[in-house]
Amino acid sequence: MLFSSREEAIAWLYGRIDFEKMSPSLTASDFKLDRMLNLLEHLGNPQDKVPVVHIAGTKGKGSTAAVVASILRASDYHVGLFTSPHIDQFEERIQVSGKLISETGLTRVVGRLADVAQLIDSTGQGMNPTFFELTTALAWLWFFECKVDIAVVEVGLGGRLDSTNICNPEVSIITTISRDHTRILGTRLSEIAREKAGIIKVGIPVVTGVSNSEALSEIAKVATQNHSPLVTVAVPFATGRTDVLRQDVWRDLSNHQQHNVDVAQAAVGQLQHRGWTISSTAINQLHHSSNPVRIERVSENPMVIVDAAHNWISAGALVDTIQKLPVRGKRVLIFGTSLDKDVAGLCRRIFPHFDVVIVTRYSKNQRGISVDALTALAMRVSTHRVHIAKEPADAWQAALEVCPKDGLVCVAGSFFLAAEIRRIAVSRRRSV
Repeated sequence: MLFSSREEAIAWLYGRIDFEKMSPSLTASDFKLDRMLNLLEHLGNPQDKVPVVHIAGTKGKGSTAAVVASILRASDYHVGLFTSPHIDQFEERIQVSGKLISETGLTRVVGRLADVAQLIDSTGQGMNPTFFELTTALAWLWFFECKVDIAVVEVGLGGRLDSTNICNPEVSIITTISRDHTRILGTRLSEIAREKAGIIKVGIPVVTGVSNSEALSEIAKVATQNHSPLVTVAVPFATGRTDVLRQDVWRDLSNHQQHNVDVAQAAVGQLQHRGWTISSTAINQLHHSSNPVRIERVSENPMVIVDAAHNWISAGALVDTIQKLPVRGKRVLIFGTSLDKDVAGLCRRIFPHFDVVIVTRYSKNQRGISVDALTALAMRVSTHRVHIAKEPADAWQAALEVCPKDGLVCVAGSFFLAAEIRRIAVSRRRSV
């Protein structure tokens, strides 16, 4: 199929079933690997021709992926990077050596995918590939076409049944385990860990930053069954030490980001053991890697921080960080989240640390909880008075009106909300 533009190609992709934007009624039965395997077989199995670092985890996947990719690039490898979701433009999901997939490349390859999808759809066997499956296949095709030396691939959801879990990794990474997407992954940490541990492959080393004994035990069990060496990385702010060397250049990282760096370095160490040449100079360039909307400072006067915190663990990391910020003035929170999150828990965890709370709903995604429902719940679990903004842009304007130049505006509760406000804040910064 020939598309006339990248906009047309992307519109076709979004016309497929999109689990990223569907309601939280989804269960594990909606996620299967047979569709993905069938799609890739029609495409010549490009994933089998690309070495991979495969990363799962509740939080920290994107940051860890960014660090690993940065180290490999600094070691002169041609590196693919696949992450999700995107912030500003779709192409952010697929990068090669720091460059987004080109518009012409995207348009052409999606055209090929459309032809294959049309063929599969016509069989009537219920194997119709989804948006994320097609996007993952797009990444594999692009990495193969670009002849990358290695690709760093972030799991979309879970692990065992995720569309990315058809690769043959050099090393697997499980960053953290906490309760999230419970309707799909389970409510117990052991259940969630079992799903994440589904990325572990026979004989392939796995690195984990998981510290919870229940979750770690499950990961260790799967690793043993697969004869996979298991490397555990201690949580520095919990134990006071780590199993990997730390460099002075990382001193100013927040605790949870420091841990992500530690996990990344441990994974790089496993790559070295498997014959990959990675220099200490490359490792020392970690400060050049970044990952948007992970406690990201996007503006000053007032200080503006956007974060994708949407569960108890990430909310705690955010609170720990903002408490240390040198902010004299009023602290303002813009908050919105999804129906499938522990909304009450997030409100209890975050709200007490702010002087003003503004609740809103992110647009363009039906998973967001309505402002009215969020307000009612917040009032039941918190003594904090909340202000209502129907749209993120209204919330942003209200925050600026009440926050002094020496204050803080913080955005939390959802990746999608953080991305929306980030665009607004960056646009304001550029116009000043």
